[in-house]
Amino acid sequence: MKFSANLVAVAAMLIGAVMPVFAQFPDRPVRVVVPFPPGGGTDILARLTGRHLNEAWKQPVIIDNRAGANGQIGMEIVARADPNGHTLVALAAGPLDEHNLKYFAPVALFAAPPYLFVIHPSVKATSVKEFIALAKSQPGKMNYGSTGGGAASHLSTELFKAMAGVDIHHIPYKGIGQASTELLGGQVQMLIGPSQALIPHVKSGKLRALGITSAKRLGGMPDIPTVAESGLPGYEAYGWFGLAAPARTPPAVLTAINGAVNKALQLPEMKSRLAELGAEPGSYTPSEFLAFIRRENAKWDKLIKDQNIEVQRPRLNL
Repeated sequence: MKFSANLVAVAAMLIGAVMPVFAQFPDRPVRVVVPFPPGGGTDILARLTGRHLNEAWKQPVIIDNRAGANGQIGMEIVARADPNGHTLVALAAGPLDEHNLKYFAPVALFAAPPYLFVIHPSVKATSVKEFIALAKSQPGKMNYGSTGGGAASHLSTELFKAMAGVDIHHIPYKGIGQASTELLGGQVQMLIGPSQALIPHVKSGKLRALGITSAKRLGGMPDIPTVAESGLPGYEAYGWFGLAAPARTPPAVLTAINGAVNKALQLPEMKSRLAELGAEPGSYTPSEFLAFIRRENAKWDKLIKDQNIEVQRPRLNL
């Protein structure tokens, strides 16, 4: 009985020691590593959310861009960090495949927006149907850009190619900023990428939008048809942006961060801003976000295998 009483006392002490740590999170600045260059979809959503977390937590939320090696540099920084929730990584679909997933604990989904299909104005097409006909008339002559091999912008375009039966050469870049700059300069002719990064160029007339990759038109962009209705029936693709922590981060910390992120995403200002960017706020729990990532990985892995697509995803080995 005395031994049992001692165990209870020790357990109570441990709980008492741990609970305040969770209750006080965060007790210092939180660093959010973005493993891509500034200006991309991941960077934009990380900064939007981070500003509201800064206000809610009363602690600085520092956005740290560490681009390079298709996201590997930034991902390794976070994977090696202390699993206490004060170092996080903002990611997009692609780098967090099943191999790399074991080094992270998914925290929260920012959004899973459709992508925008855009072309350089010099391309003589005003619809997806016309673009497909043009591409078929000159196989291998046109180029498309992406944010890297295995990224959602790459795989979404490969899905388009497979369904449309066209041959367009792939040129990978280090991020959406570089890819869109090359598209603006005419070095590539098309790009399927995050609407939040591309829509300003469409509004300025520097790029032409042929379609949105969602199943239905977006309320914020009602004049842009879906790719399916513009010429490729059945086509649908989405990217996603979210937040992850190092593996072994305590569940209570993950839950605390998830609750703060989801609350920020539901703020009227945030919802309005996301709508302007063609996105709706996420609301997953950490476990739901993990299940979502695994479903997405399975879908794209099948495409990669079926079409024998070469990918250049980062491969962590820590």
